[in-house]
Amino acid sequence: MSITGIIIAVCVVGGVGLFIGIFLSVAGNRLKVETDPKVDEIIEALPGNNCGGCGYAGCSALAEAIASGNAPVSGCPVGGEPVANNIAKILGVEADASEKMVAHVRCKGTCDMTFNNYNYDGIKDCRMASFVPAQGPKSCDFGCMGFGTCVDVCEFDAINIIDGIAVIDKEKCKACGKCIAACPKQLIELIPYKARYVVECMNKDKGPLVMKVCKTGCIGCSLCAKECPKEAITVEDSLAHIDQEKCAGCGLCAKKCPKNAITAI
Repeated sequence: MSITGIIIAVCVVGGVGLFIGIFLSVAGNRLKVETDPKVDEIIEALPGNNCGGCGYAGCSALAEAIASGNAPVSGCPVGGEPVANNIAKILGVEADASEKMVAHVRCKGTCDMTFNNYNYDGIKDCRMASFVPAQGPKSCDFGCMGFGTCVDVCEFDAINIIDGIAVIDKEKCKACGKCIAACPKQLIELIPYKARYVVECMNKDKGPLVMKVCKTGCIGCSLCAKECPKEAITVEDSLAHIDQEKCAGCGLCAKKCPKNAITAI
């Protein structure tokens, strides 16, 4: 090929590339979707974990929802009050008063309080183990299996397996909810950071059956409910539960519980 042919080919290719570039630039400007600049500011204010604890797909989705008024400025559980205040300033509104929440595992079935029905040599994952006989090897079908699935999903290093059960450090917990979604036994719930007492059991069997599988399980005797001066405790399905909004933290329920199933936290 002659030099002239090469030059012509280069010019043609260059011209086509230039035309495509100009065309895409013009098309991009005409088709560009205008976004609310406040959305970008809110995204900058959010922690960027994209954990989904807010109920949205990620921080960008939450930012759009907040900017459009479909989510409160306090919608990020990870950022908490400081982030809520920053977003409120961006939008020129007052921050909602929100109570700090933390996750808590409702189980005291440690190694010395329960036992294993059989030896389990399968995958050390609570979700996988829940498909084996009796939903896991532990004597209590409702109790924490201690394989650490919640530990694996926690992005804040707030959960450890101690003596066979998961324990959450409330100082590190951001209430993102990932551990709640991961637990196949539904043992983890969000409670106020300031909560004083909790019923650490989820066994809904009758008392005699509970005592066969756990030394400290709730037997549904209702003594705690009768002792509570604030009527903060109810017993349903043979299981006590404390309404944290009513609880005054007096501790009378814990003193009365014959199985030590109510714990000060």
